Amino acid sequence: MSTRAHTSQQAAARAATSGGLRVAAVQMASGPSVSANLTEAEVLLKLAAKQGAKLVVLPEYFAILGLKDTDKVAVREQPGEGQIQAFLSKTAKKLGIWIVGGSVPLWTEDPAKVRNSTLVFDDQGRQVARYDKIHLFGFEMGTETYREEATITPGDEVVVFDSPFGRIGLAICYDLRFPELFRRMQPVDLIIVPAAFTETTGRAHWETLVRARAIENLAYVIASAQGGFHRNGRETHGDSMIVDPWGIVLDRLPRGSGIVVADIDHDYKARLRQGLPALSHRVLA
Repeated sequence: MSTRAHTSQQAAARAATSGGLRVAAVQMASGPSVSANLTEAEVLLKLAAKQGAKLVVLPEYFAILGLKDTDKVAVREQPGEGQIQAFLSKTAKKLGIWIVGGSVPLWTEDPAKVRNSTLVFDDQGRQVARYDKIHLFGFEMGTETYREEATITPGDEVVVFDSPFGRIGLAICYDLRFPELFRRMQPVDLIIVPAAFTETTGRAHWETLVRARAIENLAYVIASAQGGFHRNGRETHGDSMIVDPWGIVLDRLPRGSGIVVADIDHDYKARLRQGLPALSHRVLA
């Protein structure tokens, strides 16, 4: 397993001058073994904490990207119980950081499905937020076919919560294509989007969508991704990034396992919103 710590010159310069709050996104290429994925996640979380990050975001499916879509159903957990949730809670408390567990397969009434849920743990190891993925990915192009609806029960609630890092809105992967979700979050300072974009769709749209959501909402976006080849033959796009409210990519990691790091500067965000008060100019609700 290789890891990569990367901080862009732009991100480093902003960190030195902003006095902001440092955040990080983790990129992985998860496989079918939950224990192996958690071991890698722990290494990367420690690396982010060592770099000074106080909020760290794991990618969608960080704990399992199985050989079959149904593999995640076999390891689904009851809320508040199970290996994956215990890992997130214990690691957050141990490292003294907030951890966003990109997505965790949780129990739902249908025995053949899961809730694909982002769980947020504070620096004391307490779960403070949960978001169930609303928009389920469906795609057919050439030999590629994905039908998340076959194994996932969708959520129906927009989730926003307050934190030391500002007011945070949660989304997952395919949600990026639905800007009305992010409008429903307002007001929000930071948007978190764990993802596992395919290489096909990611190459075409990932960066554009992530930067658009930042620009439209004049908010920071932390987009943590799966990035690489997986045991099931799937290829994910990667390119985890942290984007500022002006749409500038502060740090990114094109491929492979590693982290990206940047600082959240609320004064900078406030100046942008004052100079371009687009959020208050909305006419159509």
